[in-house]
Amino acid sequence: MRRIQLGASQRTFAAVGIGCMGMSWGYDELGRDEDESVAVVRHAIDLGVDLVDTADQYGPFTNELLVGKALRGRRDDVLLATKGGLVVDDPATYRSHRDGRPEYLRAAVDASLGRLGVDRIDLYQLHRVDPEVPVEESWGALAELVKEGKLGAIGLSEVSVEEIGRAQAVHPVASVQSELSLWSREALKDGVVEYCGREGIAFIAFAPLGRGFLSGRISSPQDLPKVDGRHRIPRFQPEAISANQAIVDRIRALADRLGATVAQVAIAWVLAQGQHVGVIPGTKTRRYLEDNVKAGSLVLPPEALAELAALPEAVGAR
Repeated sequence: MRRIQLGASQRTFAAVGIGCMGMSWGYDELGRDEDESVAVVRHAIDLGVDLVDTADQYGPFTNELLVGKALRGRRDDVLLATKGGLVVDDPATYRSHRDGRPEYLRAAVDASLGRLGVDRIDLYQLHRVDPEVPVEESWGALAELVKEGKLGAIGLSEVSVEEIGRAQAVHPVASVQSELSLWSREALKDGVVEYCGREGIAFIAFAPLGRGFLSGRISSPQDLPKVDGRHRIPRFQPEAISANQAIVDRIRALADRLGATVAQVAIAWVLAQGQHVGVIPGTKTRRYLEDNVKAGSLVLPPEALAELAALPEAVGAR
Protein backbone atom coordinates (compact mmCIF):
# COMPACT_ATOMS: atom_id res chain seq x y z
CA MET A 1 0.00 0.00 0.00
CA ARG A 2 1.36 3.43 -0.87
CA ARG A 3 2.20 5.97 1.80
CA ILE A 4 1.18 9.61 1.83
CA GLN A 5 3.20 12.57 3.05
CA LEU A 6 1.49 14.59 5.76
CA GLY A 7 2.02 18.04 4.30
CA ALA A 8 5.47 19.49 4.92
CA SER A 9 5.98 17.34 8.01
CA GLN A 10 8.27 14.32 8.19
CA ARG A 11 5.31 12.00 8.85
CA THR A 12 3.71 9.66 6.35
CA PHE A 13 0.68 7.39 6.65
CA ALA A 14 -0.77 4.40 4.82
CA ALA A 15 -3.30 5.38 2.15
CA VAL A 16 -6.09 3.39 3.84
CA GLY A 17 -6.70 4.53 7.39
CA ILE A 18 -9.64 4.00 9.71
CA GLY A 19 -12.37 6.44 10.66
CA CYS A 20 -13.75 5.67 14.11
CA MET A 21 -16.87 7.86 14.14
CA GLY A 22 -19.40 5.07 13.56
CA MET A 23 -18.17 3.20 16.61
CA SER A 24 -19.74 5.88 18.83
CA TRP A 25 -21.76 8.34 16.74
CA GLY A 26 -24.16 8.56 13.83
CA TYR A 27 -24.75 4.90 13.00
CA ASP A 28 -26.45 1.91 14.65
CA GLU A 29 -26.96 3.29 18.14
CA LEU A 30 -28.23 -0.02 19.50
CA GLY A 31 -25.49 -2.16 18.00
CA ARG A 32 -22.41 -0.54 19.48
CA ASP A 33 -19.84 -2.77 21.13
CA GLU A 34 -16.89 -0.94 22.64
CA ASP A 35 -14.79 -4.05 23.21
CA GLU A 36 -15.21 -5.13 19.59
CA SER A 37 -14.46 -1.61 18.36
CA VAL A 38 -11.26 -1.55 20.39
CA ALA A 39 -10.34 -4.91 18.85
CA VAL A 40 -11.06 -3.56 15.35
CA VAL A 41 -8.74 -0.58 15.86
CA ARG A 42 -5.99 -2.85 17.17
CA HIS A 43 -6.48 -5.28 14.27
CA ALA A 44 -6.24 -2.36 11.85
CA ILE A 45 -2.84 -1.49 13.30
CA ASP A 46 -1.76 -5.12 12.92
CA LEU A 47 -2.72 -4.91 9.23
CA GLY A 48 -0.53 -1.86 8.69
CA VAL A 49 -3.17 0.85 9.09
CA ASP A 50 -1.60 3.76 10.93
CA LEU A 51 -3.95 6.73 10.44
CA VAL A 52 -6.60 6.56 13.17
CA ASP A 53 -9.16 9.36 12.96
CA THR A 54 -11.66 10.56 15.57
CA ALA A 55 -13.19 13.86 16.81
CA ASP A 56 -14.43 15.34 20.06
CA GLN A 57 -17.88 15.71 18.48
CA TYR A 58 -18.38 11.96 18.16
CA GLY A 59 -20.40 10.81 21.13
CA PRO A 60 -19.83 13.60 22.05
CA PHE A 61 -16.43 12.81 23.55
CA THR A 62 -16.94 9.04 23.92
CA ASN A 63 -15.17 8.17 20.67
CA GLU A 64 -11.96 9.83 21.78
CA LEU A 65 -12.13 7.81 25.00
CA LEU A 66 -12.60 4.62 22.97
CA VAL A 67 -9.69 5.44 20.67
CA GLY A 68 -7.51 6.29 23.64
CA LYS A 69 -8.31 2.89 25.14
CA ALA A 70 -7.55 1.12 21.85
CA LEU A 71 -4.16 2.82 21.54
CA ARG A 72 -2.85 1.93 24.98
CA GLY A 73 0.44 0.21 24.33
CA ARG A 74 0.19 0.99 20.58
CA ARG A 75 0.52 4.78 20.62
CA ASP A 76 3.80 4.85 18.71
CA ASP A 77 2.34 2.68 15.93
CA VAL A 78 -0.13 5.29 14.66
CA LEU A 79 -0.62 8.78 13.36
CA LEU A 80 -3.35 9.91 15.75
CA ALA A 81 -5.82 12.40 14.29
CA THR A 82 -8.71 14.15 15.96
CA LYS A 83 -10.83 17.22 15.30
CA GLY A 84 -12.42 20.11 17.17
CA GLY A 85 -14.63 23.08 16.45
CA LEU A 86 -18.05 21.40 16.25
CA VAL A 87 -19.99 21.54 19.51
CA VAL A 88 -22.91 19.16 20.03
CA ASP A 89 -26.15 20.82 21.11
CA ASP A 90 -28.41 17.76 21.01
CA PRO A 91 -26.95 14.26 20.72
CA ALA A 92 -30.37 12.79 19.92
CA THR A 93 -30.68 14.80 16.70
CA TYR A 94 -26.92 15.25 16.07
CA ARG A 95 -27.47 19.03 16.04
CA SER A 96 -24.18 20.88 16.47
CA HIS A 97 -22.83 24.39 16.08
CA ARG A 98 -19.42 25.69 15.03
CA ASP A 99 -17.02 27.33 17.46
CA GLY A 100 -13.71 28.51 16.08
CA ARG A 101 -12.83 30.98 18.83
CA PRO A 102 -9.18 30.70 19.82
CA GLU A 103 -10.00 30.30 23.51
CA TYR A 104 -12.46 27.50 22.74
CA LEU A 105 -10.01 25.62 20.51
CA ARG A 106 -7.24 25.82 23.10
CA ALA A 107 -9.55 24.33 25.72
CA ALA A 108 -10.81 21.71 23.25
CA VAL A 109 -7.27 20.55 22.48
CA ASP A 110 -6.46 20.16 26.18
CA ALA A 111 -9.67 18.18 26.70
CA SER A 112 -8.90 15.89 23.73
CA LEU A 113 -5.39 15.25 25.02
CA GLY A 114 -6.89 14.14 28.32
CA ARG A 115 -9.52 11.85 26.81
CA LEU A 116 -7.04 10.27 24.41
CA GLY A 117 -4.49 9.83 27.18
CA VAL A 118 -1.63 11.36 25.20
CA ASP A 119 0.60 14.42 25.53
CA ARG A 120 0.64 15.19 21.81
CA ILE A 121 -1.88 14.83 18.96
CA ASP A 122 -0.17 14.07 15.65
CA LEU A 123 -2.82 15.74 13.47
CA TYR A 124 -5.45 18.12 14.84
CA GLN A 125 -8.08 19.28 12.38
CA LEU A 126 -10.44 22.25 12.51
CA HIS A 127 -13.67 20.32 12.06
CA ARG A 128 -15.46 23.23 10.36
CA VAL A 129 -14.64 26.88 9.81
CA ASP A 130 -16.76 29.08 12.05
CA PRO A 131 -18.42 31.80 9.92
CA GLU A 132 -18.35 34.13 12.93
CA VAL A 133 -14.59 33.80 13.42
CA PRO A 134 -12.01 34.60 10.70
CA VAL A 135 -10.23 31.39 9.79
CA GLU A 136 -6.92 33.18 10.39
CA GLU A 137 -7.79 33.56 14.09
CA SER A 138 -8.77 29.92 14.55
CA TRP A 139 -5.74 28.75 12.61
CA GLY A 140 -3.41 31.04 14.49
CA ALA A 141 -4.52 29.54 17.80
CA LEU A 142 -3.83 26.03 16.52
CA ALA A 143 -0.46 27.13 15.14
CA GLU A 144 0.50 28.33 18.62
CA LEU A 145 -0.35 24.88 19.99
CA VAL A 146 1.99 23.35 17.40
CA LYS A 147 4.77 25.58 18.70
CA GLU A 148 3.93 24.50 22.27
CA GLY A 149 4.32 20.85 21.25
CA LYS A 150 0.74 19.81 21.97
CA LEU A 151 0.01 19.30 18.26
CA GLY A 152 2.26 17.79 15.61
CA ALA A 153 0.50 19.15 12.53
CA ILE A 154 -2.81 20.85 11.79
CA GLY A 155 -5.42 20.33 9.10
CA LEU A 156 -8.77 21.59 7.90
CA SER A 157 -12.06 19.84 7.17
CA GLU A 158 -14.74 20.62 4.57
CA VAL A 159 -13.22 23.87 3.35
CA SER A 160 -12.92 25.85 0.13
CA VAL A 161 -9.73 26.56 -1.78
CA GLU A 162 -10.00 30.18 -0.64
CA GLU A 163 -10.15 29.14 3.02
CA ILE A 164 -7.16 26.83 2.63
CA GLY A 165 -5.15 29.67 1.12
CA ARG A 166 -6.03 32.04 3.97
CA ALA A 167 -4.96 29.45 6.54
CA GLN A 168 -1.72 28.71 4.66
CA ALA A 169 -0.75 32.37 4.92
CA VAL A 170 -0.66 31.91 8.70
CA HIS A 171 0.78 28.39 9.09
CA PRO A 172 1.29 25.38 6.80
CA VAL A 173 -1.81 23.26 6.17
CA ALA A 174 -0.83 19.61 6.54
CA SER A 175 -4.11 18.06 5.42
CA VAL A 176 -7.64 18.67 4.25
CA GLN A 177 -10.33 16.19 5.19
CA SER A 178 -13.52 16.25 3.11
CA GLU A 179 -16.10 13.82 1.86
CA LEU A 180 -15.19 12.16 -1.43
CA SER A 181 -16.74 9.11 -3.02
CA LEU A 182 -18.33 7.89 -6.22
CA TRP A 183 -21.56 9.59 -5.19
CA SER A 184 -20.05 12.71 -3.56
CA ARG A 185 -17.55 14.38 -5.89
CA GLU A 186 -17.78 18.01 -4.73
CA ALA A 187 -14.15 18.11 -3.60
CA LEU A 188 -13.11 17.32 -7.18
CA LYS A 189 -15.51 19.75 -8.80
CA ASP A 190 -14.57 22.69 -6.59
CA GLY A 191 -10.85 22.13 -7.12
CA VAL A 192 -9.92 21.25 -3.53
CA VAL A 193 -8.33 17.89 -4.38
CA GLU A 194 -6.31 19.41 -7.22
CA TYR A 195 -5.23 22.36 -5.08
CA CYS A 196 -4.04 20.08 -2.28
CA GLY A 197 -1.98 18.02 -4.72
CA ARG A 198 -0.38 21.15 -6.14
CA GLU A 199 0.42 22.58 -2.71
CA GLY A 200 1.75 19.39 -1.13
CA ILE A 201 -1.21 18.99 1.21
CA ALA A 202 -2.54 15.53 2.08
CA PHE A 203 -6.20 15.04 1.15
CA ILE A 204 -8.04 12.67 3.50
CA ALA A 205 -11.36 11.41 2.15
CA PHE A 206 -14.02 10.56 4.70
CA ALA A 207 -17.08 8.47 3.82
CA PRO A 208 -15.41 6.92 0.73
CA LEU A 209 -18.15 4.26 0.85
CA GLY A 210 -20.97 6.79 0.87
CA ARG A 211 -21.79 6.15 4.53
CA GLY A 212 -22.09 2.47 3.72
CA PHE A 213 -24.25 2.71 0.63
CA LEU A 214 -21.36 2.03 -1.75
CA SER A 215 -20.59 -1.22 0.04
CA GLY A 216 -23.54 -2.68 -1.87
CA ARG A 217 -25.26 -3.86 1.30
CA ILE A 218 -28.05 -1.25 1.47
CA SER A 219 -30.93 -1.47 -0.98
CA SER A 220 -33.73 -0.02 1.19
CA PRO A 221 -34.13 1.88 4.49
CA GLN A 222 -34.96 -1.49 6.10
CA ASP A 223 -31.35 -2.54 5.55
CA LEU A 224 -30.25 0.16 7.99
CA PRO A 225 -30.32 -0.49 11.75
CA LYS A 226 -33.56 0.64 13.39
CA VAL A 227 -31.91 3.49 15.30
CA ASP A 228 -29.42 5.04 12.89
CA GLY A 229 -28.65 8.64 11.94
CA ARG A 230 -28.70 7.83 8.24
CA HIS A 231 -32.50 7.65 8.37
CA ARG A 232 -32.37 11.47 8.55
CA ILE A 233 -30.23 11.90 5.43
CA PRO A 234 -32.13 12.71 2.18
CA ARG A 235 -29.94 10.34 0.17
CA PHE A 236 -31.14 7.43 2.33
CA GLN A 237 -34.85 8.06 1.87
CA PRO A 238 -36.77 5.31 -0.03
CA GLU A 239 -37.04 7.03 -3.41
CA ALA A 240 -33.42 8.18 -3.33
CA ILE A 241 -32.10 4.77 -2.35
CA SER A 242 -34.08 3.20 -5.16
CA ALA A 243 -32.73 5.68 -7.71
CA ASN A 244 -29.17 5.43 -6.43
CA GLN A 245 -29.19 1.66 -6.69
CA ALA A 246 -28.23 2.10 -10.35
CA ILE A 247 -24.86 3.47 -9.19
CA VAL A 248 -24.15 0.41 -7.05
CA ASP A 249 -25.33 -1.97 -9.77
CA ARG A 250 -22.82 -0.57 -12.23
CA ILE A 251 -20.00 -0.66 -9.67
CA ARG A 252 -20.88 -4.26 -8.83
CA ALA A 253 -20.75 -5.29 -12.49
CA LEU A 254 -17.27 -3.78 -12.76
CA ALA A 255 -16.17 -5.32 -9.45
CA ASP A 256 -17.26 -8.76 -10.64
CA ARG A 257 -15.13 -8.40 -13.76
CA LEU A 258 -12.13 -7.33 -11.67
CA GLY A 259 -12.57 -10.04 -9.06
CA ALA A 260 -13.05 -7.43 -6.32
CA THR A 261 -15.84 -6.34 -4.01
CA VAL A 262 -18.05 -3.31 -4.55
CA ALA A 263 -16.44 -1.61 -1.55
CA GLN A 264 -12.93 -2.25 -2.82
CA VAL A 265 -13.69 -0.68 -6.18
CA ALA A 266 -15.30 2.34 -4.52
CA ILE A 267 -12.27 2.88 -2.26
CA ALA A 268 -9.77 2.26 -5.06
CA TRP A 269 -11.50 4.93 -7.17
CA VAL A 270 -11.00 7.52 -4.43
CA LEU A 271 -7.34 6.58 -4.06
CA ALA A 272 -6.92 6.94 -7.82
CA GLN A 273 -7.72 10.66 -7.60
CA GLY A 274 -4.14 11.50 -6.63
CA GLN A 275 -1.00 10.24 -4.98
CA HIS A 276 -1.75 12.63 -2.11
CA VAL A 277 -5.23 11.17 -1.50
CA GLY A 278 -5.93 8.80 1.39
CA VAL A 279 -9.16 7.37 2.78
CA ILE A 280 -10.56 6.70 6.25
CA PRO A 281 -13.44 4.27 5.76
CA GLY A 282 -15.26 3.47 8.96
CA THR A 283 -16.19 -0.01 10.12
CA LYS A 284 -17.04 -1.83 13.33
CA THR A 285 -16.15 -5.33 12.13
CA ARG A 286 -12.83 -7.00 11.44
CA ARG A 287 -14.23 -8.65 8.30
CA TYR A 288 -15.08 -5.39 6.58
CA LEU A 289 -11.87 -3.81 7.86
CA GLU A 290 -9.84 -6.45 6.04
CA ASP A 291 -11.90 -5.88 2.88
CA ASN A 292 -11.20 -2.15 3.06
CA VAL A 293 -7.47 -2.58 3.60
CA LYS A 294 -7.17 -4.84 0.55
CA ALA A 295 -8.57 -1.98 -1.54
CA GLY A 296 -5.28 -0.19 -0.97
CA SER A 297 -3.62 -2.69 -3.32
CA LEU A 298 -6.27 -2.57 -6.04
CA VAL A 299 -5.17 -0.60 -9.09
CA LEU A 300 -8.04 0.25 -11.42
CA PRO A 301 -7.17 0.14 -15.14
CA PRO A 302 -7.88 3.23 -17.28
CA GLU A 303 -11.01 1.71 -18.81
CA ALA A 304 -12.42 1.04 -15.33
CA LEU A 305 -11.73 4.62 -14.25
CA ALA A 306 -13.47 5.89 -17.39
CA GLU A 307 -16.47 3.66 -16.65
CA LEU A 308 -16.69 4.96 -13.08
CA ALA A 309 -16.33 8.57 -14.22
CA ALA A 310 -19.50 8.10 -16.28
CA LEU A 311 -21.65 7.03 -13.31
CA PRO A 312 -24.79 9.12 -12.81
CA GLU A 313 -25.05 11.81 -10.14
CA ALA A 314 -26.55 10.67 -6.84
CA VAL A 315 -30.14 11.55 -6.03
CA GLY A 316 -30.68 13.41 -2.75
CA ALA A 317 -28.50 15.70 -0.63
CA ARG A 318 -25.57 14.08 1.12
